[in-house]
Amino acid sequence: MPTNSADRYRRWFEYEKDSHAKVLASLDAVPAPLRSLPQFQKAADLLAHLMMARQLWLFRFGILKEGPHEFFPQGMSLADLAARVREIEAVWSDYFQRLTDEEVARTFEYRSLEGDWYRNTVEDILTQLFGHSCYHRGQIAALIRSIGAEPAETDFVFWAREPIPPRE
Repeated sequence: MPTNSADRYRRWFEYEKDSHAKVLASLDAVPAPLRSLPQFQKAADLLAHLMMARQLWLFRFGILKEGPHEFFPQGMSLADLAARVREIEAVWSDYFQRLTDEEVARTFEYRSLEGDWYRNTVEDILTQLFGHSCYHRGQIAALIRSIGAEPAETDFVFWAREPIPPRE
């Protein structure tokens, strides 16, 4: 179990990486004839958007020199999407390896996409990112199910639960 804030967010990130891998696998398992449906492309586009949001915050944190060129990309192939997920997660993995409780509590300022300035703690943003991912993964699951395919199971409790032996 996590003993501090940094460990808690590292654990959440491990859950998120696993969830994104499952979502990619569920998209890849959609039969070819269903991939031309707009619901399928919308599902893939939502996962691409999640990666762009993660890139944007890496930029705002000062980790990347450049933010995303497109916040709501459309039409990305599954191969390109999988590569993008790996690329963004690699940078976040490095960030989380170095994460301290002091960094979690750090306040920083950033410019919104609309051009306004705001201030938040890193903890606020990490919380937002994980909530944002859960929200869109739910939408992706609904879109995949709507075309008759099987969505990924990404509920946290299924990831976190530990089986115990039967009691006699």
